[in-house]
Amino acid sequence: MTGGRYGRIGVLMGGPSAEREISLRSGEALVQGLIRAGEDAIPIEVKDTGDLTRALVSDLDMNDIRVACLALHGAFGEDGTVQRLLDSLGIPYTGSGPTASRLAMDKLASRQRFLKEGLRVPLTVCVHRECEGNLHRIVKEEGLEFPMVAKPISQGSSVGVSLVLDEESVQAATALAWQYNDRILLEEFVDGREITVGVLDQNPLPVVEVKPLRRQIFDFSAKYQEGLTEYVVPAAIPKDIFTEAQEVATRAHKTLGCWGLTRVDMIWRQPDEIIVLEVNTIPGFTRSSLVPKAAAAVDINFEELCLRWVRTALKPSAFRTAGQKDTRTWGTDYGTASISGDFGTTSRGSAV
Repeated sequence: MTGGRYGRIGVLMGGPSAEREISLRSGEALVQGLIRAGEDAIPIEVKDTGDLTRALVSDLDMNDIRVACLALHGAFGEDGTVQRLLDSLGIPYTGSGPTASRLAMDKLASRQRFLKEGLRVPLTVCVHRECEGNLHRIVKEEGLEFPMVAKPISQGSSVGVSLVLDEESVQAATALAWQYNDRILLEEFVDGREITVGVLDQNPLPVVEVKPLRRQIFDFSAKYQEGLTEYVVPAAIPKDIFTEAQEVATRAHKTLGCWGLTRVDMIWRQPDEIIVLEVNTIPGFTRSSLVPKAAAAVDINFEELCLRWVRTALKPSAFRTAGQKDTRTWGTDYGTASISGDFGTTSRGSAV
């Protein structure tokens, strides 16, 4: 097929991250959705080895790509790398700019920004791999209680996430998380109802409640194994909490300078606390993914959702521009304490 309203759309998928297979599924669904909507869309599979940048530039040029639709999850796709490349090539793309993408990918840095803006986050301690021998001391001195959650600082799709029930479980959970990043988070387990809100073109979609059926947290297995999770769309929660969740999600999205489409994962801790976990700048995009489910609840079918996402790539974005110009160093300078001890340095984000 040739033509289409926006020129040839390249759907970028695959890549080198641990989320490669999920990315391929999202990308293929996007290609088919755009084709059904009458657009000229083709898959552009980003390799997982070798010179990724050179190969991608060649594919984009050879296929005369006019708009890039990003279905890349994890490293290279969500950390600002491909966004900087596309900016340098002058190719418009879906999603947030380089700085917002990198900030959202770093769960500690984004939570520090949320705290500065008055949003609630879990009690969080960042531990470097070099401190592995002092894990039990860190847990004790930081006042973390069991159960807690261990996760890599910069993975999506719940990769490397574990619920740590007791002291004996700490070593195995942190070893799993360290497989994906040298920095991991130990965070309080927030006992509440898991909810998520998609933000499309700066406006919130309906709240979705995520109910793991045979697991205590929404980990990788609960997310991708059929029958382990129930999704309630729209969430059956009080109207004031529903509205507040949408408002909090939109604030989190804008606080990081995000653009186009994100999914904000939160927990509602009764009676009235909405706690932000993270912002996903390139959420899953199969028909069974959460954002398409939320869109369908307000009569936006999958094909229309694909089109709306592409259109955001062609809109002038004050948020994306502002994000690109934000060059502040990310670290412990966003109003959180830096706690030092013999085990090294941990960065702590407290719930407000």
